[in-house]
Amino acid sequence: MVYGYARPTSHQPLAPQLEALRTYGCAHITEEDEGTGKERLALRQLLALLQAGDTLVVCKLDRLARTLKDVLELLQGFAQQGVHFVSLQDQLDTTTSAGQGLFALVAVLTEFEQDRQRERATVSVSVVGAPGRPKGLTVEALSKAQAAEILYVKKNRTVAQISRMLGVGRATIYRYLHYLGISPLRDKDNKKNR
Repeated sequence: MVYGYARPTSHQPLAPQLEALRTYGCAHITEEDEGTGKERLALRQLLALLQAGDTLVVCKLDRLARTLKDVLELLQGFAQQGVHFVSLQDQLDTTTSAGQGLFALVAVLTEFEQDRQRERATVSVSVVGAPGRPKGLTVEALSKAQAAEILYVKKNRTVAQISRMLGVGRATIYRYLHYLGISPLRDKDNKKNR
């Protein structure tokens, strides 16, 4: 069976969507009420009806979900369920071999991005727990702290000068130096000792 789904917004009214879905040949059209937000009860009910071999048609991908992640999750669910998907304006049609190929590419790219996100999360966790890194400093903050240490230890610059150079407040420079085990002199004392 061919199902249609329409969801109105202020820039995309319901009537043109319904006309396009009827023209395509949808036997059953589900209309979402305007202002349902993330709930989308009508969509949930429609998804529960879909069976292998059915086709879901929308006018545009953004009618189906608000984020790309949500769209991809739904499309992967359709593929696993054996449900075809058609987006009229986006010219995505998984009932054709070209549409299936495009969908397979999207699925691979989605999996690739998920792997990259997991990898970044793993790297972040390992950096946070790495020895020699003060707890609570990000990688960027640690880099600035090390730069502040070099500038301060050589006594080339005062804390005020370092803070201007690195674009952070003087209190932050004092904290960075303290994290690195350096007891900085106040700027006045630092100038006297130069």
